[in-house]
Amino acid sequence: MKNNLVFLLCTTIILLNLASCKKDPNGADAAGKKTNMPFVAEGYLVKPTILDQSIAVSGTLKPFEETVLMPDVSGRVISINLPEGKMVKKGTLLVKLFDNDLQASLKKLQTQLALAEETQKRQNELLKVSGISQLEYDQTELQVNSIKNDIEYLRAQISKTEVVAPFDGVIGLRNVSVGAQVTPSISLATIRMTNQLKLDFSVPEKYSREVSEGKHVFFTVQGDDKKYEGKVMATEESIELSTRNLKVRAVVDGNSPSLKPGAYANVELDLEEQKDALMVPTQAIIPQERNKKVIVVKSGKATFVTVKTGVRDASKIEVVTGLKPGDTIATTGILFIKPKANVKFSKVLTN
Repeated sequence: MKNNLVFLLCTTIILLNLASCKKDPNGADAAGKKTNMPFVAEGYLVKPTILDQSIAVSGTLKPFEETVLMPDVSGRVISINLPEGKMVKKGTLLVKLFDNDLQASLKKLQTQLALAEETQKRQNELLKVSGISQLEYDQTELQVNSIKNDIEYLRAQISKTEVVAPFDGVIGLRNVSVGAQVTPSISLATIRMTNQLKLDFSVPEKYSREVSEGKHVFFTVQGDDKKYEGKVMATEESIELSTRNLKVRAVVDGNSPSLKPGAYANVELDLEEQKDALMVPTQAIIPQERNKKVIVVKSGKATFVTVKTGVRDASKIEVVTGLKPGDTIATTGILFIKPKANVKFSKVLTN
C-alpha cells in the first residue's frame, strides 16, 4: 500500500512538470519565438563623397643617358683622360690608342696630294693652249681625287683610335691603364648623364588611362624622407600580357646626392578626383571565389548584392557598381547573416 502511494506521488510530480514546461515562456515555445528575432548588427549609410585617388607603386631610377665606353679598334693605350667621378664635356678626348703608323701614312698621302695638285695646276694651263690632251688632264684629276679619298679613309681610321665623350656626363670607375692592349670588346669605363634621371615604374591596367605625357608624379627613396618630383615623358603604349601593367617613364630634374641611378623608389601617382565616389568600410566586403558581395538591408531584410570595387585607402574601399546612394549595408556579423534574414541595426554610421 505504501509503495502504491509513492508511485502515485511520483507520477503526479512528473505530469505537473511536463505541464509547466509547455506553458513556460522560456521553453520550446520561447525558443521558437527567439528564432524569429532580428539579427542585431552595425550598419553604414552609403553616400557620395569626394575621393582623391592615388596609388603607390615601386619604381627604379636610371641615368638619363648611360654608355659603356669601348674602343672601335684593337690597340695599345698611350694616354688616358678618365677622371673617375668627375664631369666631362661632350667631345672630350678620353682614351687615345697608338696610331703613329697611321699618322705616318697620312703625312705620306698629304705629300702625294700636294704634288698631284701642283701637276694638275700646270696641266690645266697647258690644256688651255692645247699643250696636252684632255685625257691626260682627266687622269691627273682622277689621281688627285683618289689621293683625297685615301686621306679621308685614313683619317677615319685614326679617329677610331680615339675614344671621346658622347655627351656631358660623369665618368665611372675606369678599367684600363696606360700601356694596356685593348680590343673592341673591352670596357674602358662608363659615362652617365646625371643632371637628369629617368624613373621607370608600372601601373595596373585599370589606371592606364590616368597616365599621360606631362603628368606629375612624386616619389621617395630609401634613407631620405624628402618627396621628389618627376614628370611623365612617355609610356609603353602597350599593356604587358604577363602582368597586365603599363610601363611608364618619367624624367627627374636635379642632381640630389640621394638620387642614385639604380636606386629603388616608392612612387605615388595622383589620379583624377572623383566627386561622387561611393566608399564603404573594408570589412563590409565579402570576398568570394569569383566576385565580391555586400549585405544591403532593406525593410529589415538582408539582401546579398554583388559589387565591383575600385581603389582603397586605410579603412575604406570604393564600390564602382552594385550600390547606390542611400543604401544601408551591414558592417558587423556579416559571416552569420543569411539571405532574407531579419536584421536590426544597433547603430548606423555615415562617415
